[in-house]
Amino acid sequence: MLELIRHLGWQKLAIDQLLPMAVALAIAELFYKFHSFTLECLAFVATWLALEFVWREVRPKSRNEQVSE
Repeated sequence: MLELIRHLGWQKLAIDQLLPMAVALAIAELFYKFHSFTLECLAFVATWLALEFVWREVRPKSRNEQVSE
């Protein structure tokens, strides 16, 4: 995780990850009741990854991201 923060920086990490993580956390708290910490963590991470994928596809790209592709 520290390498990810160093590589991306706080600002880019917050823009790319904060909203999907917060929504995934809310979904996990409201709906995931597996009575197993491990299963709930795995479901949370899977939800976060899915939401992050959707977020990256939906949000408009900045000029810097368009140039690097």
